Amino acid sequence: MPNPMPIIINAIEPFAPHFCQERTWEKAKTLVIGAILTPGKRVVTAILRTMGLQGERTFNQYHHVLSRAVWSPLDLARTLLQMLIALFFADENTLVFGIDETIERRWGQKIATRGIYRDPVRSSHSHFVKTSGLRWISVMLLTPISWAHRIWALPIMTVLAPSQRYYEQRGRQHKTLLERALQALTVLKSWLPHHRVVVVGDNSYSAIDFLHGCQQADVTFITRLRLDAAIYDPAPPYSGKGRPRKKGAKQTKLAQRLVDENTLWQTREVTWYDGKTRTIQMTSGTCIWFHYGKPAVPIRWVLIRDPQEDFEPLALLSTCQTDDPLWIIQTFISRWCVEVTFEEARRHLGLETQRQWSDNAIARTTPILLGLFSWVTLVTEQLHRAGHPIAPRQSAWYRKTQPTFSDAIATVRQLLWQTHPTFLTSPPKPDILKIPRAYFDTLIQTLCYAV
Repeated sequence: MPNPMPIIINAIEPFAPHFCQERTWEKAKTLVIGAILTPGKRVVTAILRTMGLQGERTFNQYHHVLSRAVWSPLDLARTLLQMLIALFFADENTLVFGIDETIERRWGQKIATRGIYRDPVRSSHSHFVKTSGLRWISVMLLTPISWAHRIWALPIMTVLAPSQRYYEQRGRQHKTLLERALQALTVLKSWLPHHRVVVVGDNSYSAIDFLHGCQQADVTFITRLRLDAAIYDPAPPYSGKGRPRKKGAKQTKLAQRLVDENTLWQTREVTWYDGKTRTIQMTSGTCIWFHYGKPAVPIRWVLIRDPQEDFEPLALLSTCQTDDPLWIIQTFISRWCVEVTFEEARRHLGLETQRQWSDNAIARTTPILLGLFSWVTLVTEQLHRAGHPIAPRQSAWYRKTQPTFSDAIATVRQLLWQTHPTFLTSPPKPDILKIPRAYFDTLIQTLCYAV
């Protein structure tokens, strides 16, 4: 891939120092650009066809970029994070991240880290569905996108969380999902020593040991809290005799506060999951969340109920007791865009269609595909600031009001296809085929939006 446009060069060249050899970097660039342009399955051979390299006899070297070459996805993740912060949060100190896990459905006896898990998409409260696949934990930067008029979750770091059976078969100590997540957040904070790092997750991260580890790593975590959780006042001053106390007097449980007539409720308006303004009632306080045998975790809790009774009451917590309760609510609601990113990555970036089975290639391919979501958004934002319109695709039967990721990747694809002949290293043929402009634009649009 010799000569892409300058805006692409500026967005891709910062990753070059992480590759030891120049020829490996050139092949890696070909795979990255080809993965964006290729519709359907994101396998190496399909990418080579898209890039006009179907006659490449040393095609196995492109497979080796994923399975053998020396480079680290974590190094690329750190560079990507720095680029996103410089573009979206140049003057801000607080960065909000979302964390969640997803199952990449895969089958194959040679995939060592494959396990059997509950399928969260196909399962419900009354119907349990199991699936074979790989479990990934993804940390995403929650970023307001001006031209999309909403918050997007941009994947930064994605790590594999093998099943317990995987560790048992190898005689190794099992690392739970929360232990893996805490490792990832500790690394994330080490990358951002001068920023306040706030992470929001669902109720699977509402565990005392995990939240205590986040506080030790100087990471603020926001998640849900059980209504029957045992909460206490802060421990009284140490008297100098015996072991210091971890907690004080027991506080009223949140479930009891819901029915207590003396509870003081504040009426507030928040932007709900659907983007509309909703009126809620809330109350908040600080406490120590404690369970015997566990560390004491100081938190701020926020209890929410709906005056219209459209949803069940819920409680949230933040490991920073000085956080504003309304900000905690709004930040927790913003985590929903994490689920949108997983779906968009499956639909437009071919997540779950790759077919590598070597451990090294598996550990690299999925983080790269999710990272491409962030990279495409970064390029689209740069185009927008340079005056390039980011318009939603319109039709007579569907009035789309705001651009989505399908429009973002179509914009980047169109930019790449316009310079596609520069990707070819063979001399151009003298034959010229004239194509009507309307027909050519139709082909380009169809290719850009192909799934």
